[in-house]
Amino acid sequence: MISAHRRLPEPWHLSAAFAGATVIGVTLWLWGQPLICTCGEVKLWVGSVFSEGNSQHVADWYTLSHMIHGMLVVLTGRLILGQPPFTLLFAIAVVTGIAWEIVEHTDWVLDQFRATTIYQGYIGDSVLNAVADYLWMLLGFFLANALRTVWVVAVILALEVVATVTARDSLTLTTLMLVYPVEAVETWQQAINPSRQG
Repeated sequence: MISAHRRLPEPWHLSAAFAGATVIGVTLWLWGQPLICTCGEVKLWVGSVFSEGNSQHVADWYTLSHMIHGMLVVLTGRLILGQPPFTLLFAIAVVTGIAWEIVEHTDWVLDQFRATTIYQGYIGDSVLNAVADYLWMLLGFFLANALRTVWVVAVILALEVVATVTARDSLTLTTLMLVYPVEAVETWQQAINPSRQG
């Protein structure tokens, strides 16, 4: 189960990770994103994708998508390069992690999200949530780096299934609904929306 090429973080990895988190936090703060949820609270977990606190606290169902992002960096690197240098993969994870959080908060991407029913009213992440998403991505990266490829695939599939079944959204569904919205999927997702029930 453990990869023969496992490598533990070194001090400079932690410094690079901290630098990336700082870039994300400062950029989004300068762009006007709230530091924490405007509700004034900080929660470790928000369990509904329809909650106003979703994407505002430390973790939610989209945390799994960010972990998968980190895992996909390792998986893709192995599939394309065989045994890529750890430093290369780590750099890709950091750069794409920063890019994900910043590009996600451009007006164009936010408008794309809002055009999809499940994300209507989405104002973007709080700084806390965006930085946490980036750190969850790095956790996924290091987890995948410690596992054999077959287990990386298994964990990715398991996380996608859990998110899809429980929250009715996942990295796969989010991508699908942004690129090519499917009415049947939207109807299925909205079936658990508390505001649509009763």
